[in-house]
Order: sequence, then C-alpha cells, then structure tokens
Amino acid sequence: MRTTVWIRDDLIKEAEKLSGAKSMKETIDVALEEYVRRRKAMRLLDLEGRVEMDLTPAKLRALRKKDAPR
Repeated sequence: MRTTVWIRDDLIKEAEKLSGAKSMKETIDVALEEYVRRRKAMRLLDLEGRVEMDLTPAKLRALRKKDAPR
C-alpha cells in the first residue's frame, strides 16, 4: 500500500540503527511487525488466570505429536 506519512527523522534513524534495516520501508515493516507481535503477546498475557487448562508437559507433547504433519 502506498501512503504518505510524516515521521520524525530522529525516530526513523534510531529505528533503522536498532533494526539493521537497509531502507526506510524495511524499517517501517520491521517496526510494524514487532508492534503487532508485541500486542498479540500482551493479549495472551491478559488471559493469564482466565483460562483453565489441565495440560501436563506429557499431555502437551502427545498433542503436538498427534498434530504434527506426516
């Protein structure tokens, strides 16, 4: 998607350095991917204590083996 936005120069330059991105587009892509990943993780953490599961490590391994592609 093509769009025009105003981004602070100091912020984009610092993000480029931290991400190791080679272009402004890549920097913004990396930043947005990280933002989405962190927000999803925060949503999962918000569920802590609300979902009751009785999975033991052995049950979890069995489920993973069962669902693994063959």
